[in-house]
Amino acid sequence: MNKLLLALVTIVFIGQTLFAQDSFVSATLAGKVTNKGSQIPYVSVSIKGTTIGTSTDEKGSFRISNIKPGFYTVQIQSVGFKPYEEIVDLETNENLNISIELESDVLGLEEVVVTGNRSRIMRKKASSIVNIINTDIFQSTQSVTLSEGLNFCSGLRMENDCQNCGFSQIRMNGLEGPYSQILINSRPIFSGLAGVYGLELIPTNMIEKVEVIRGGGSALYGSNAIAGTINLLLKDPTQDSYEVGVNNSFIGVGEGDNTATDYSLNFNASVVGENDRNGISIYGFHRNRKPFDANNDTFSEIASLNNTTLGSRMFHKLGSRAKVSLDFFHINEERRGGNKFNVPNHEADISEAVEHHLTTAAVTFEQYYRDNDLFSIFASGQKINRDSYYGAEQSLSDYGNTKDFTFNTGVQYNAKFENSELVSGIENTYSKLTDKKLGYAEFSVSNLGELVETHYDNTIVSDQKMNTFGVFSQYDIRMNKFKLSLGARFDTYKVEDKEKEADDKTGNVFSPRVNLLYDIQPNFQARVSYSAGYRAPQIFDEDLHIETSGSRKVIHVNAPNLEQETSDSFMASLDYNKTFNNNSNFGLLVEGFYTKLNNPFVNEFSDPDADGVVTYLRVNANEGATVKGVNLELNYVPNPDLKLKAGYTIQTSEYEEAQEFDEKSFFRTPDSYGFFTADWEATDTWCVIGTGTFTGKMLVPYFGADLPNPEEGELRKSDSFLDLGLKITKTIKLKHNSLEISGGMKNIFNSYQEDFDSGIDRDPAYIYGPMNPRTVYVGLKFGNILN
Repeated sequence: MNKLLLALVTIVFIGQTLFAQDSFVSATLAGKVTNKGSQIPYVSVSIKGTTIGTSTDEKGSFRISNIKPGFYTVQIQSVGFKPYEEIVDLETNENLNISIELESDVLGLEEVVVTGNRSRIMRKKASSIVNIINTDIFQSTQSVTLSEGLNFCSGLRMENDCQNCGFSQIRMNGLEGPYSQILINSRPIFSGLAGVYGLELIPTNMIEKVEVIRGGGSALYGSNAIAGTINLLLKDPTQDSYEVGVNNSFIGVGEGDNTATDYSLNFNASVVGENDRNGISIYGFHRNRKPFDANNDTFSEIASLNNTTLGSRMFHKLGSRAKVSLDFFHINEERRGGNKFNVPNHEADISEAVEHHLTTAAVTFEQYYRDNDLFSIFASGQKINRDSYYGAEQSLSDYGNTKDFTFNTGVQYNAKFENSELVSGIENTYSKLTDKKLGYAEFSVSNLGELVETHYDNTIVSDQKMNTFGVFSQYDIRMNKFKLSLGARFDTYKVEDKEKEADDKTGNVFSPRVNLLYDIQPNFQARVSYSAGYRAPQIFDEDLHIETSGSRKVIHVNAPNLEQETSDSFMASLDYNKTFNNNSNFGLLVEGFYTKLNNPFVNEFSDPDADGVVTYLRVNANEGATVKGVNLELNYVPNPDLKLKAGYTIQTSEYEEAQEFDEKSFFRTPDSYGFFTADWEATDTWCVIGTGTFTGKMLVPYFGADLPNPEEGELRKSDSFLDLGLKITKTIKLKHNSLEISGGMKNIFNSYQEDFDSGIDRDPAYIYGPMNPRTVYVGLKFGNILN
């Protein structure tokens, strides 16, 4: 790490020297950006192959001063418009003024993405399908946190897995959460501990957009990218702006006296220096959600939550071809489920409570070479300190503390040629996790009437270190209508478990990837791909969550001989997009997927011991498993005022041999699910938005105390659910600002689980369907640039 920091300091010093040399320049470039005669504000204007750039102002005008004379390619980019490039020749002391007319890109086909091949490329030219969840989707669906917005992407489904604390996960293409790699600004620092509740920890106001790649991504991103990759890209400071918003929701409206409030406040602000040589953005978020009891048994179905987030992103340009970026954010979150919320955890009948202190920091240095080659060196880390309590029946022995640290470093070089591109790099990811149960003092009265104090020491549950070193490369070549991508990654990992004193788990994994893009017509594309992936035998998110009731407790552990799990994934898609003469736009994507899991991880559960503890032992299945299906995605924009989007997934997930309950099918995995959104701008100031999600039937295990043999459980099939929502917004234009007033309802018809288990002996894992009942909300936003 010290060597890396020294290298960064050296690079910054060199960059400052370059900056000093760049100060003797004199040309100026100015202009105006329009679309059909209308000025376009806040458009990104940059000079290709350099860090020189700015944004247009409210009138669509821009100006860049102190440019070294020469030939340059000017790039113009803005969400909703096709990228534009123009070559200019700047002479000494020249003030060149250009006018640029952008074309609309209603379907977002030419938006720039980075996740598909670790390089900036237009979506239409990427050899993998890249789906984007942007701020428009977050706003339309009234998504306060990331977890709420992920349902509105094909192949994704967010689920709640615990009736007590709200442990949630994302399923992609039918595979549970640990099969998807979560990235923050393309870095794999979202650890297993962060994954337990992490997607609900992250507020949407810190996110610029989310890029989703379905299908194996281990060739570029390493372990756990079997189902796909979800890349969270944080907001960049691009112009002087500010925004503050407040939302208040009422959960369970119409369900008696059990309505719970969910209040949140957020703000964003950014400042950019002269000539955009530096900039900083800050953001903050506070949320307070009360517990919700759906069945009047005094135990919560939705946990209480208190979240405070502060963060910043900044950059400084070290000359015309070098830039350093810094990221930092800190999240404090407390959540608790169970009952008796006004007493300490150990005085409640059931309490599952966690308190997270999560800190993330990152630094990236970028340097351009030749015309467009880009060299980057990066380091990022995430530290989590979590206090927890998973206990029942006034137990004092169930307090715990978990510390987790993840650190990722690496270098990458993107070389661009006339018809091809090469991306290569190395990275190292280190993580350390220590999980312990906290000691306590117990008082009792002896037979002689004396007060006896018994002390119990701290107990280490897990003490794991993991290090993965990877080398990766991908070569893309364009051949007329074909584009071929060949990628590969070699990882060597080591997992140490000091507490269990087991042999170290080591492995060398080669993950190839082949993608082929064929332009059947300019608006009709076909893609096929193969990719290999793997999961190392490490501690996963579900291992760090304990299901608790008055009758039993469920823990998850790895078998001593657990081996890595590997996968072979195949995908094929047809993507048709058309703009008609009446300016309507139509897009249809049909995507088939097939994933074969080798040595898949499965659970073997034990009978309850004397203390009611059930152990789920993770082992390798003797045979494999197969996940296959089709994703359908429809985009239709009949006119600029109406946008319709829908996605639907049909799939099956089965083991080759029967597992729990003598069943081959995956549990908690519906064979069909989908979403839709409809945005109608009724006037310049009024907007009406309809949303919906569909969840098909699924198999759900039940271990309730009312069964004849609770320890054996039974397998039940859930109902299907259609969750519909409606939102109305009114925007009031002020002199230099805007005020947006919004209100609406989620889950209008209260399509929600009706057979929750109840009482102290309930099965908290028996939960399925939409994450919230009928919810009414109101919101206000004020700022000079409303997202």
